[in-house]
Amino acid sequence: MATGKILEGVFAINKPIGLSSAQVIRDCQNFFDPSVKFAPLLAQERAMREQESKFQRNRRRESKKKIQTKIGHGGTLDPLAGGVLILGVGKGTKSLQQFLLCTKTYETVVVFGASTDTYDRLGKIIKKGDYSNLTRDAVEKALEPFRGKYRQMPPLYSSLKMNGKPLYEYAREGKPIPREIETREVEVSELEMVEWYEPGTHKHYWPDEEAGQAEKNVAQSVWRVAKAQEDGGGESAAKAAEEESKALEDFTSKKRAAEEAIDGLVSDEMRASKRGRGSDLVPVRPDDMPAPWEGKGPPAAKIRMTVTSGFYVRSLCHDLGEKLGCGAMMAELVRSRQGQFTLGGANCLEYNDLLKGEEVWGPKVESMLDKWNAGSSVVAAPTVENGGVKAEPSSEVKVEDELPLPVKEEPIAASA
Repeated sequence: MATGKILEGVFAINKPIGLSSAQVIRDCQNFFDPSVKFAPLLAQERAMREQESKFQRNRRRESKKKIQTKIGHGGTLDPLAGGVLILGVGKGTKSLQQFLLCTKTYETVVVFGASTDTYDRLGKIIKKGDYSNLTRDAVEKALEPFRGKYRQMPPLYSSLKMNGKPLYEYAREGKPIPREIETREVEVSELEMVEWYEPGTHKHYWPDEEAGQAEKNVAQSVWRVAKAQEDGGGESAAKAAEEESKALEDFTSKKRAAEEAIDGLVSDEMRASKRGRGSDLVPVRPDDMPAPWEGKGPPAAKIRMTVTSGFYVRSLCHDLGEKLGCGAMMAELVRSRQGQFTLGGANCLEYNDLLKGEEVWGPKVESMLDKWNAGSSVVAAPTVENGGVKAEPSSEVKVEDELPLPVKEEPIAASA
């Protein structure tokens, strides 16, 4: 049995855009498992396995029989998002629940002029709007209702399984979609525009692919019901659902090929399977590829926000576009802080340090785990002071609505 210091605890890593959170965990395991630093931890696990009964060994799933560094994360990030990803190692995985309900700070780039099914630039365009008169002042004013507490509608494309049934099945059967769409109360303690990009001064593009007519019909019917529900019109919501369902039924009866387009509504999993297991999930747009618009194109804005757990940044981007009447989508997303872990801080490892070898990442990870075990193992509860965020220690938070995700692939359009 290897002797030496057993490294366990919690630290953060700067997840690159394009990788799934599960892939980052696999990458860390690939570097940690053969390392000198984590040899004592693996030796300890091996010794514990040897003490197990035959019954215990047989109960262990095949995927869990391999002895490797135990790692989990404290809240997933979409492949489109980068930034702070909190990781627990060994016994540190038991502390990850603390971070699921703590506040987070994000920076996102919103590009105006079009809405997509996924509310971000990886989806398909559902509709476009006039952005010719859009100004910074207009966007600043439209942001005001999103400050403080309000009930947020989740990304409808990402939650299309309602009442245990995929939404595309309602459309195929010509039935009204569910009238009530679950919302949750969220709080935005800080929301500010940090940068404004005039048309022609940025490279944040819409996707080139437009949704088929059947997909557009379904998405717009959902949005119409959501809008009616938001306005408090239960009866009008039901009527809108029926009208849209009839329109869809007529459409599909005239053109059977529309079913293939409707099937595309479950393309989260399809797109993920086409792109691979967890890396290179965000396509890079070639520099010589023409822009998806004529002229200078739309403006864009970088927005910073501090929000509570369960907040969907892509929903804010979409809802902001709806409020302005021109449409909008999330083009980029970075989580700059979660709890007391911040980008560039002493407790956040740069992903590229892994690639530089154990002599680089080893001392850094050990130092971060030592700091955690020395007494910083409490989530910091941010307070707002003069428009900024100040972290203060708090007691542990009990998780009620989420649990740490296991090491497996997650869908492209997960919560962010």
